[in-house]
Amino acid sequence: EPVRRVLLLGEGNFSFAASLCGAAGTHVVATCYESEEEVSGRGRAAESIRQLRESGAEVVFSVDCTKLKDHFLPEKREFDCIYFNFPHCGRKAGVVKNRELLAHFFHSSAEVLTEEGEVHVALCNGQGGTPADQPRREWHNSWQIVAVAAGAGFILSNVHPFKAETIHGYKCTGYRSQDKSFCVEGALNHIFTRSMPLPYFKPMICEIELENRKVSFQVPQVLVDKINRGFLELNSNHPVRTVKEKLTAELSQAFPLQNIDYCLSLLCQGHLNGVCHSNVFWIILSPEETQSTEEMSNGLANAVLFSHVDFCRDTDKNGWVNAQEGCHISKHYYLRPSLLPYAQAVIQRGAFLPGTLHVLSGPVFRKCLITPYSMPVFHEMVFVCAVNRGAEDSCIQMLLNYIKTSIHSLHQTVSGFKPNLNLQEAMSFETELNDFAAFESQVSKIQYFICMETDTSGSCDKGSYVGIIRTAHYELVSRELVVVFASLNLDLLAMLICGISDWRMLWTSDTRFLRQFPRGELRLFKSFSLYPPSYVHDVSFWVPDGEQFDEVAFHTIARQVSGEMVISIQLIDSFQQPETGRKSLCYRLTFQSCDKALSRQEVAEMQLLFRKEIN
Repeated sequence: EPVRRVLLLGEGNFSFAASLCGAAGTHVVATCYESEEEVSGRGRAAESIRQLRESGAEVVFSVDCTKLKDHFLPEKREFDCIYFNFPHCGRKAGVVKNRELLAHFFHSSAEVLTEEGEVHVALCNGQGGTPADQPRREWHNSWQIVAVAAGAGFILSNVHPFKAETIHGYKCTGYRSQDKSFCVEGALNHIFTRSMPLPYFKPMICEIELENRKVSFQVPQVLVDKINRGFLELNSNHPVRTVKEKLTAELSQAFPLQNIDYCLSLLCQGHLNGVCHSNVFWIILSPEETQSTEEMSNGLANAVLFSHVDFCRDTDKNGWVNAQEGCHISKHYYLRPSLLPYAQAVIQRGAFLPGTLHVLSGPVFRKCLITPYSMPVFHEMVFVCAVNRGAEDSCIQMLLNYIKTSIHSLHQTVSGFKPNLNLQEAMSFETELNDFAAFESQVSKIQYFICMETDTSGSCDKGSYVGIIRTAHYELVSRELVVVFASLNLDLLAMLICGISDWRMLWTSDTRFLRQFPRGELRLFKSFSLYPPSYVHDVSFWVPDGEQFDEVAFHTIARQVSGEMVISIQLIDSFQQPETGRKSLCYRLTFQSCDKALSRQEVAEMQLLFRKEIN
């Protein structure tokens, strides 16, 4: 078994290092900033240094924590763990100086740490500036350790009390650069790990077969990292697939099942059934054999502009795009925004078996505003069943009961209690819907919303609406049959069951996410990025004369340029010039990552790019 190399920095009297020496499978390298002569005079330091050397540990003096690679040969620079207990610039240095020290230290640590290594930083109560500090200092008066570490590519993965009394022989020293102890009551140990770098996604061409011909199209930039991820494939351990499989298994006990996922195309064409055109991703196709990828990418520049950048367009009073724009919308394809039309198509083709529960599932794509539960892509699961006229209510109740049983079982296994799952009639619906439910109510006439309550308050918040149920009469099937449709948002269900607070985490490429769900087992999710820093920027602009502002497209640009790092967009001011009638808007953008280190500089660059794209 490989030996774990541990580096300790800023040791005052080496008592902490001495407590670690002798641990099995660990090689300790203990260092301090001062010379050996300066340190040896401190109480117990000489004894600790002797103990370290006798145990085989290395003791190194005059080590600058901001230039670590200069102190170790290349073959000895790989450390599995770096400890820096109670760093300080010395004497009466303020928070700004100590932030700078930490910033240089983290950059230096990145050069000598293994890929899977950890950096442990112990700080006195309140210094870190995270919610773990009790009491918590004002942000400007803290060391802002998580934001500082993000600048070097680190995320805070754990934080726990620094219990000095449990460390054998440990005695803190160094108060204002003197051989004096300081208060460590309430101190915290912050554990940092490397973040995956912020991705840069090149334009992507997707090749599919459509209407018996091969075609290619440029994937909208905001979806490049989400297309063809294969979450629902057989070899997937993703919790979204597990939820789907558990639901299917439960429903198969009551209904004969038939999966029809294989025939679902990513692209749709034709009437949108009343859906606002600005909510779909428009696509221009090009025959695969006639153009190269580079030529097609260049030729699709206007399509990308139409999809993401042209956020001031002529629309009617309901927000529908004016078809007299010269773009002939009806002839364009668009990424499927729902699977319900496919279910309807199955019925109309006559490939429908009455009494059988037909199941469709797959990702769907929608432009939407940036809110906590609004997803530009998610996995939808649709159930379709035909029953005799007059029996639709009992079918709906049976369908809901089996969905309930499955979700109750999953949620109780994961969190230990049963959530409340109920139907809310659409007719009496007054609560604000999440994006999923609101869109479905446009696609078809909804009769019931499926609400999942995961707390004890007995009320549904916006994120709790996980599905819809409706019925329809199709004479093509039989005058005696009524078709029942149910649609579920698998992503929202997985989030609510596993306690995942941010939908973006479902799409992370960080392996620490799927590691928490071995062999598809559902568990309560524990975030590996705690208290991520957030950054606020404002942007203001004039709305071009005579044009309607398209807020959904505006939000889509923000998603695209930031790589989904914008978590909130709020209108904070508007102004109309009395003389000319010109209107200006001011929006506030909040940037935050759920799984990656995000620095102030990176956000500033995103904001500049955003300003460029909307002008």
